[in-house]
Amino acid sequence: MIITLVRHGEIDNDYLGCYNGHIDISLSTKGIAASKQLAEYFRGSKFDAIYSSDLIRCKETLSPLIENSKFNIKNLILTPLLREKSWGKHEGMTYDAITERDGLSYKHFEQWINALDGEPYDTYIARIRHFFLEFLPLEPYDSVLVMTHAGVIRVLYAIILELSLEKAFTLPFPYAAYTTLDTKTWQFGALICAA
Repeated sequence: MIITLVRHGEIDNDYLGCYNGHIDISLSTKGIAASKQLAEYFRGSKFDAIYSSDLIRCKETLSPLIENSKFNIKNLILTPLLREKSWGKHEGMTYDAITERDGLSYKHFEQWINALDGEPYDTYIARIRHFFLEFLPLEPYDSVLVMTHAGVIRVLYAIILELSLEKAFTLPFPYAAYTTLDTKTWQFGALICAA
């Protein structure tokens, strides 16, 4: 199976640089334009199914693709399994706001992510591992598109490439960018910024 991994478009400017997690944020004007460019880029592509985070930023990024294609909408699956990590009480906050309000300080990556509220990182990683390594390869498809979030994609990189989370989270994955993953070889394709 070839999985095309797409990060949603740019979000509303009020939330840039924040730990957004499960907050349902719309795309910015730039994000909407990028989603239209992605749709043009993928025009004519054949996907047996599309799996997407059920958060609005992913659904809005997908909307032009669905409208501009002959894709069968019954093969569109929205799932919370593809959501970004929940940051609990820290959602919608910047690093500076968290350190100021809660007195947390950054010592190293693992300490920081475990100090933040919300979904435990082990649970988050297990959710991503389950979806991509256990569930998706058993689906009867040759080509799927997965619309998700940068954190999900970076954790998948960490799992497949055996990277530390700290290293994986330094990898650039811009808004409205995509890559592919071949489940026969577990090799990633090049990172493409279509927008």
